[in-house]
Amino acid sequence: MSEPTHPEGTPSRGAAPSSAGGFSSGDGLTFEQAWQAAGTVPGWLTEAQARVLWHETRRAGRRAHVVEIGSHRGRSTVVIASALTQGHLTAIDAFVAGERYGGPATRAVLEDNLVQAGVRDRVEIIADRSGHVRRRWGEAIDLLWVDGKHDYWTCSDDLRWATFLPSGGRVLVHDAFSSLGVTLALLVHVLPSSQLRYLGRTGSLAVLEVGTPTRQDRARFARQLPWWVRNVGIKVLLRLRLRGLARRFGHTDRCDPY
Repeated sequence: MSEPTHPEGTPSRGAAPSSAGGFSSGDGLTFEQAWQAAGTVPGWLTEAQARVLWHETRRAGRRAHVVEIGSHRGRSTVVIASALTQGHLTAIDAFVAGERYGGPATRAVLEDNLVQAGVRDRVEIIADRSGHVRRRWGEAIDLLWVDGKHDYWTCSDDLRWATFLPSGGRVLVHDAFSSLGVTLALLVHVLPSSQLRYLGRTGSLAVLEVGTPTRQDRARFARQLPWWVRNVGIKVLLRLRLRGLARRFGHTDRCDPY
């Protein structure tokens, strides 16, 4: 089995820069230029997912204010900032100490990567937990990118940032239908929601929109659940070091599905 891209064609709806947004080819970096810089930063964002992220940032408007939850070394941060022209990005990351996240040293790497990409002036970095920041937040945003801690409770809290978006605003969530915690949060807070629509996904990058969901939106969400079950199975096989068996299900990477 291979990971579908743009099922039902949904993520691409309105994703490309439009004349209504006022952009021209001379505004900012092209996606190819952005990916040339971002692709060298270690991380788990694929090129196809980065393209969606770049286009959704452009769709949000010339003066868009984007909030990113979970920056790490800046792979996605560079993509978003490169798509901005007169807008700005608030990058929120707690920079937790330890071998996995790297602590304050990771922030230094992030800042260096932003400088190297020429986008440091478009990014405000907040070193704190997203829930703490949200509770003192008071301004509207135009796009939300969620790629923070992947447990159910944290992701559930991160989805509350959607209240700062306008009708039609987009929420992009990484590791959807891959991470157990992220998917449970979506099942509880998006599938039955009256305020968030599921539009589609590229790999594990899900695209949500603020608006009243239709029956078709809910059905589209439900059709992703077999892929989630498949990914959980792949993770079990990888933990058991049965990579050959995982390849039979279309997973050729040594990392978990993303």
